[in-house]
Amino acid sequence: MDPRTADLTTVALWEGGDVVRLTEVPLPDLKPREVLVRVRLTTVCGSDRHTVSGRRSAPAPSVLGHEAVGDVVRLGPDAPLADDGVPLAVGDRVVWGVTVACGACDRCLTGRSAKCRAVRKVGHEAFASEWPLSGTYARHVVLPDGATLARVPDGLPDAVAAPAGCATATVMAAVEAAGPLEGRRVLVSGAGMLGITAVAAARDAGAAEIVVTDPDPGRRGLALRFGATSARATDEPVGLVDVAIELSGASTAVARALDVLDVGGRLVLAGSVAPGPEVPLDPERVVRGWLTVTGVHNYEPHHLRAALDLLSRTRDVAPWHELVTPAVDLASVGALLTGPPAAAPRTAVAP
Repeated sequence: MDPRTADLTTVALWEGGDVVRLTEVPLPDLKPREVLVRVRLTTVCGSDRHTVSGRRSAPAPSVLGHEAVGDVVRLGPDAPLADDGVPLAVGDRVVWGVTVACGACDRCLTGRSAKCRAVRKVGHEAFASEWPLSGTYARHVVLPDGATLARVPDGLPDAVAAPAGCATATVMAAVEAAGPLEGRRVLVSGAGMLGITAVAAARDAGAAEIVVTDPDPGRRGLALRFGATSARATDEPVGLVDVAIELSGASTAVARALDVLDVGGRLVLAGSVAPGPEVPLDPERVVRGWLTVTGVHNYEPHHLRAALDLLSRTRDVAPWHELVTPAVDLASVGALLTGPPAAAPRTAVAP
């Protein structure tokens, strides 16, 4: 079936709980500036597993999935521009941002489109809404007006490009919030997909020392292959650092990251996206130590391009292929979302 002329597409529809079923649905007529993309490969983010397990709320039924790479197969009237300012064309291989912003509210106008007052998100919208094909666990996804799309550089494999729209771009936002890293001592707390990516980004930015903490020895070994100068268990001493990037979301790890900041240090929190125990904060130490604590949730459009640039620059020096499993078919999505976690940080699906 030619995806450019097909009337139907197949989706893995999450119906709540652990129920995921394949179903065929009509492809919609595109509105102005909408883009229909044929999904080449999508990766399973941990947040989707949290949704299915009940740790994270989301509307059901819906098509989940938000990390992917695909080909533009149809354009609505008034074709939108890619992030480089050039109009999109059928056949472009693209990745896209998680958030779709209105572009007109006070937050959008002041550079916080990730927290747009009317934000919509890829893979987070109800199937009964005006945007049913919002997720990437499907053969096609519709990207509405306001979405950020970026062409994928030639030679960048699909499995490397797919996480750019979530994990890699989020890390680029966190690294930007951390400030210049050249010559700095950096702690990366948590060596999952985001943590490993942060190691690569810190090395690319010229950090003098990159210490990674994680309880899993396999993840610590992976961090070393991506450029960490040392990798330690969470109960091992770290020493003082200039920058801490906390990606695990564990309250104990947040507290520890605060404790190891040197004078003028900066802590960036990006992993704390679910309720957890409160973390004590000594305001006197913050004041006397000139410390900065900041948070990052989602990212801005320019971080998507920064993610692709990082992947392109480092594709020959970082073993990105080790982060993603060989792709399975769309029928396996339910098992991936409900079964035990894979050994690699990301599992891949080729719809």
